[in-house]
This record gives sequence, structure tokens and C-alpha cells, in this order.
Amino acid sequence: QVQLVESGGGLVQPGGSLRLSCAASGIIFSRYDMGWYRQAPGKQRDLVATITNGGATNYADSAKGRFTISRDNAENTVYLQMDTLKLEDTAVYYCNARYRTWAPYWGQGTQVTVSS
Repeated sequence: QVQLVESGGGLVQPGGSLRLSCAASGIIFSRYDMGWYRQAPGKQRDLVATITNGGATNYADSAKGRFTISRDNAENTVYLQMDTLKLEDTAVYYCNARYRTWAPYWGQGTQVTVSS
């Protein structure tokens, strides 16, 4: 059974930092491209960042320069380091695992709230 379990969300002030983690099980993690998406209330789910099985990264414009995605294949975990957080970063953040053209797996999400 595939599981993606996100953690690390919480309440942070503008300008602060958070590090999200997504622990994967039930898949050969090193073969999967991994990603972080987010969904704010009343909005669609949007890409934040992805990292391929080879380590190549891609970021949404809103995340460039502030967020860093990384992975640890030995720990079957993908991370999202978020710095200089803004009010508009408030959302539920979801982990995504994708292998070739197969349907992706999703985690249950972790809430990030940026508020003063």
C-alpha cells in the first residue's frame, strides 16, 4: 500500500521559515519524480516545486528564490524548505509521487498558515 505522509506544517509569521517533509512508503522511491503542490481555500491546486528521480528541480515562479526542494533516497523522503514566507503562501501543501505516465499518488496534505 502506497503512503505519502506530509509533516512540518504550522503557523508562522511573515518572513519566517518552515521545512515540510514527505515520507513515502510502498513505492521504489528512487524511481519516482516527486513534487509539492498547494491549494488555498477556494482555489485550484497548483504546482510549487518538483524534483525528478535524477535530482533535477523545477519551481513555480512564486517559489523561485524562496523555496528549495530536495530528496533523500535513503530515507524515502522529499523536503520543501520554505523561507521568507508570505501571507499568500498560506495553503494546504500536498506531496505528489509520479512514475512515468502512471497516475500519481498524493499525500493527505499539511496546513501552512502565514499570519502575523
